[in-house]
Amino acid sequence: MHFAILAAGEGSRLAQEGVELPKPLVKIKGEAMIDRLIRIFHRCGAEDIYIITNNLTPLTQGHLRQLQESEPKIHLIVKTTPSSMHSFYELRQVMDKGKFCLTTVDTIFREEEFMEYIQAWQASEEDGMMAVTDYIDDEKPLYIATDESLRITGFLDNEPQRFISGGIYGLNETAFPVIDKCISEGQSRMRNFQRQLVKEGLRLKAYPFSKILDVDHASDIEKAEIFLSQ
Repeated sequence: MHFAILAAGEGSRLAQEGVELPKPLVKIKGEAMIDRLIRIFHRCGAEDIYIITNNLTPLTQGHLRQLQESEPKIHLIVKTTPSSMHSFYELRQVMDKGKFCLTTVDTIFREEEFMEYIQAWQASEEDGMMAVTDYIDDEKPLYIATDESLRITGFLDNEPQRFISGGIYGLNETAFPVIDKCISEGQSRMRNFQRQLVKEGLRLKAYPFSKILDVDHASDIEKAEIFLSQ
């Protein structure tokens, strides 16, 4: 399976709160977030790991290019994009067909739970399997509406549901024409891409995680370390 990481954001809120490192290099329990993802992806048997970062963070670029020297599976795109959806579109241009798992760089989850999710996605016959959680600690959560079988029926901003998006997307090449359409129509934001997946009739299932955190603020670093120590 292929894996991909969206690491092209500016991490402006962390910087404003005094965190000096760019977000991908922020350490959780002594390990940079992007290094943690790469390590876990390797444990899951990654064929390739596609990463996009921006032009504004030479530290991140240098770190990833150094990793590339010893990690031939890593494919790096350096480009500043206006949104995470546009970042995925850039990755889509170089990704091979087949199943893949796309994550944001700051998604924090239990490693073993993620591996179980990947196994479930590999065995699934759906078009996509999205990681969800009922732990809500987000300023603007994306709510996930599902039916009784956990088939996803909608992605909602202002209609609270049991689950929210965890920033982990299991998809296959059926998603590529959808992202192309979103870009051609001038859409932005990953949540609008996900809504388009439903509109286009793709079969999406929700996969519940016990807890998933995002690292958007300096205080989230300590929260993540406590979570992973439990």
